[in-house]
Amino acid sequence: MHAFIPGSYDPVTNGHMDIISRSAGLFQAVTVAVLHNSRKQPLFSLEEKTALLEEACALYPNVRVAAFDGLLTKAVKEAGADVLVKGIRSVTDMEYEEPMAVMNRKLTPSVETLYMPGAPEYQALSSTLVKEIARHGALTDDMVPEAVKAALEKKFSS
Repeated sequence: MHAFIPGSYDPVTNGHMDIISRSAGLFQAVTVAVLHNSRKQPLFSLEEKTALLEEACALYPNVRVAAFDGLLTKAVKEAGADVLVKGIRSVTDMEYEEPMAVMNRKLTPSVETLYMPGAPEYQALSSTLVKEIARHGALTDDMVPEAVKAALEKKFSS
């Protein structure tokens, strides 16, 4: 089976990496898809996010990183994925994800959505929180991959 893990990854956190790592162990192939959302102003460009994810995912031979823009179900079909994996930290995440999963199922009935609970140590971790902590120079090694930490420190040192 082929899993598809979409996200904005601005930036990728160790919570994201937990979901990616566990998915890599469960599925034959995993596509980690970086969303381009023109309505948001990201800290990192699409190219930077993709490069950081590629470096973070280099340990997993069955994981590939790709960028996508537009309808999620179209990107899932183009990747040839069977399962859409969504990391869930809390009830709030579930309430946000469920209506989208219902619509995705309507648009692409052959693709299942799998909710994967985040590891307890990452349940309070979000890209938004990581950026705020990095802005104040207080990142710790357990929050983000090493290359992401360096990239954040560089962004906020100027």
